[in-house]
Amino acid sequence: MKSMKLYTWFVVAMSVITACVIVTNVMRKSSRPVARHTVKCDSVGCKKVTITVIDSMKFMQDYVRKDVKCKGLYLSGWTVGSLASINKFVRLASATEINTYVVDIKDDDGFVGYRSSVPSVLAVDGWMKKYNVDRMVKAFHDNGIYIIGRVVCFKDPLLASRKLDLAIKSKNGGVWRDPHGRAWLNPYNREAWAYIVAVAREGVSKGFDEIQFDYVRFANDGDISDMDFSAYKETKHEVIDKFLAYVHQQLPGVKLSADVFGIICESPGDVEGIGQELESVGKDIDCISPMVYPSHYALGQTIRGIHYQKPDLDPYGVVYNSLVKAKGRIAQVAGYKATVRPFLQDFTAKWLDSGNYMKYGAGELRLQIKAVYDAGYDEWLVWNASNRYSESAFVIDEKK
Repeated sequence: MKSMKLYTWFVVAMSVITACVIVTNVMRKSSRPVARHTVKCDSVGCKKVTITVIDSMKFMQDYVRKDVKCKGLYLSGWTVGSLASINKFVRLASATEINTYVVDIKDDDGFVGYRSSVPSVLAVDGWMKKYNVDRMVKAFHDNGIYIIGRVVCFKDPLLASRKLDLAIKSKNGGVWRDPHGRAWLNPYNREAWAYIVAVAREGVSKGFDEIQFDYVRFANDGDISDMDFSAYKETKHEVIDKFLAYVHQQLPGVKLSADVFGIICESPGDVEGIGQELESVGKDIDCISPMVYPSHYALGQTIRGIHYQKPDLDPYGVVYNSLVKAKGRIAQVAGYKATVRPFLQDFTAKWLDSGNYMKYGAGELRLQIKAVYDAGYDEWLVWNASNRYSESAFVIDEKK
């Protein structure tokens, strides 16, 4: 009798173990991350939301990119290098209107932020392990988050210093440098174009939904008159336009966007001398993001006929009138391809003199978002270099 009981317990135990192994294998094959619950509260009330918290890299699933109306934030490579930070921003997107993150592929230090296999990048030791790109992409995609890969173009002190033939030259024959001692890539140099496209193409293969080109322009500070472009016949804006046409041709089927100065919404032609002209910069890409940061407009700037003595003190007015002016100008260009998705300011411009700036927080950010909608646009991105955002500015999404 005793042996019979032992046998019965043995069979039960083996059944349990077998079931556990089967379940484990099924979980590994399905590779689904675990759903958790959290509670999001604001001044109106609370709601329970389901999110997917990432504990490991044991999951994988098919992902199909969907076009979205982007409401997003910029995240640096260092930020998404932290699992805690990834989960923090997953929770934010799961509870609010945020549905997009702009993540550095190559920042303005010149380094690709993850282990790269691009030969031209490897040749200059051009990558630095800031984050695990596969973990980040899977974490965001598994939570329905759209990922834009930011590729800084011509502000690349690493490549410009390690391949001097790609750098802007000064009229004395040496490498031109900005006030911080940084070399810049020469936008006229087609080899520099190929390097940028190779980095972007690898980003697409990693799973980024869109490529956003930043610093797609000439340098604008320092001794600009000392730059030597005497060997070239194209104007600055012509060469930037040709670069964007080139990336469009080299990356077929990829959604492409570019950051542009906010002031080009107002300025005629390329009066800033950076190679960005509103009427032509968007003809070959899908989206432009004017950086309409109020703090970045000059004191006394006129926008759409309105004088702003201290632009940083009027976040709604500056953003609204910049975008309305841009909308009117673009409407006059037949076949203009790019939509407009502005970058908004969520930082305090402490570098301005006292009285010329104010503290920015949720209220100032919400005014800018309202200005976007009032100007007739429905997408926006938010910039804070340290990724410290005014989270209470974002509307809780009851549908999520």
